[in-house]
Amino acid sequence: MIGFGLAAVALFGLAPVVLGDFRLGLLAKYLCLAIVAVGIGLAWGRGGMLTLGQGVFFGLGGYAMAMHLKLTDAGPGQLPDFMQLYGQLDTLPWWWKPFASPAFALAATVLLPMLVALLLGLLIFRRRVRGAYFAILSQALCAALAIFLIGQQGTTGGTNGLTDIQGFFGYDLNDPLNRRTVYFVVAAALLAVLGIAWQLMRSRYGELLVAVRDGEERVRFLGYDPANVKLVAYVVAAGMAGLAGALFVPAVGIISPAMIGVVPSIEFVIGVAVGGRAGLVGPALGAIAVAWARTALSERLPSAWTYFEGLLFILPVVFLPGGLASLAVLLRRRTAKKEVAA
Repeated sequence: MIGFGLAAVALFGLAPVVLGDFRLGLLAKYLCLAIVAVGIGLAWGRGGMLTLGQGVFFGLGGYAMAMHLKLTDAGPGQLPDFMQLYGQLDTLPWWWKPFASPAFALAATVLLPMLVALLLGLLIFRRRVRGAYFAILSQALCAALAIFLIGQQGTTGGTNGLTDIQGFFGYDLNDPLNRRTVYFVVAAALLAVLGIAWQLMRSRYGELLVAVRDGEERVRFLGYDPANVKLVAYVVAAGMAGLAGALFVPAVGIISPAMIGVVPSIEFVIGVAVGGRAGLVGPALGAIAVAWARTALSERLPSAWTYFEGLLFILPVVFLPGGLASLAVLLRRRTAKKEVAA
């Protein structure tokens, strides 16, 4: 609880004072990625499921939000600007129409990814697909979604995606004050997600999830169905990713296939690995640190920053498997050994 309070002070008290509008907007983007990382930490760190396809759920939440905001920007009865530009449609597609409702759009940003995860999870976990096969399958689904979105230029914006988001539920995103409000919404969402993950990890279900990770057959022998246990974590992580995608749209002003494909999904996992997948705060801090490093390196070393990003993943895996969050534990162990030796 102390760490939760410190995080709230840093996000709501310190960051808005220290950072300017531009950097605060970047932090809002990083916090969206941290929300995804918390879900991955739950599914991978606690459940042992290497989810390399969180871009699917991030994209579903992002596109659901962006579709509503584009319809709001266009006005009643009007087509979004990109549909008029490409000239392929005369009327709004039927599957766009429900997203004109704010309530439907808000619910879809979280429930749609969770529903897709539920259907996929039932197919995957019931067939006992796990390990590398699960990782490859989840990544293939992410690539398939990106390819589909690129191919539907007239209805999804194609490669460009849904861009130039101007408003967010009546607030002009060009106003710096409103953009600060978006940051506070994202920060509050991250704290809420951390609270949910903390409760799950401390509950009996959290203990059962760890047991499935460490000994699935033993759990099955005790009368529990490991498929259902993993399914819950997978669905919850998908809902968190969908929420992150929905908040990413007003924070950045764009959603495109390039942000939800294979590479972004791997980058999500890199952040969790760097921070430490076994803990709660580690995945979030790792995601923020990797995203910040990516921005800083791309500004100073635009032609070589991807190599440094690769090192950010390799070094912790080789020399610090527990991530940065395990540094404190290692230091305590070394201190205890020195005291015993003395």
